[in-house]
Amino acid sequence: MGFALVYLLCVMVLLPALCTSDDTFTLSRATYYGSPDCYGTPSGACGFGEFGRTVNDGYVSGVARLYRNGTGCGGCYQVRCTNPQYCGDEGVRIVVTDYGEGDRTDFILSPRAYAKLARPNVALQLFASGVIDVEYRRISCKYTGYNVMFKVHENSKFPNYLAIVVIYVDGQNDITAVELWQEDCQQWTAMRKAYGAVWDMASPPSGSIKLRFQVSGSAGTTWVQPRRALPSDWKVGVAYDSDIQLT
Repeated sequence: MGFALVYLLCVMVLLPALCTSDDTFTLSRATYYGSPDCYGTPSGACGFGEFGRTVNDGYVSGVARLYRNGTGCGGCYQVRCTNPQYCGDEGVRIVVTDYGEGDRTDFILSPRAYAKLARPNVALQLFASGVIDVEYRRISCKYTGYNVMFKVHENSKFPNYLAIVVIYVDGQNDITAVELWQEDCQQWTAMRKAYGAVWDMASPPSGSIKLRFQVSGSAGTTWVQPRRALPSDWKVGVAYDSDIQLT
């Protein structure tokens, strides 16, 4: 896709999904990947599916070091390029939805996110550069109007195989473990980390399924148990509300 077409397709209106929380920036480099609509990709390594394409209005990125074997999936960052000739002061606020390595880059941005780095009317020059110097910092995610949700991954097969991803995680929090309650054993059993942000289990319990997840953030590491369980007739592709929010 030509630079002009990429720029014209990218509508640079950032929805209020994120808020900042740290003042320390780290120097790095960034580039962008091709996309027919300038949004993210539904096939990202985090396993978010369509959520990973459209979350944060498509201001998303693949990362390398920050991926952390999938623990970094869903993390939020402020990225801004450092060339004042082309770059705006605020940069772009992105959500990590994929893994990607470039030419010594930490971020491979969606075209929509890459265009947001530029000052008005100079995005074409930024796209022509291909790879640019940036600085970044982690920020708190904020999904107004959403609780944390458990999405039943598309690879699940009711009732014999359950895979889930945890989405709409507010704050600077990482999901580091997921467990489900097995009534017959009267104990919590760990789900396997399949890849990215996907947790799975073969032969899950029948009936409604109680879940809990381990959260690691600025306040330390703790277990959080949602008020709501997965229904007994859970369905592939459906996201279920946990009725809780993180900070």
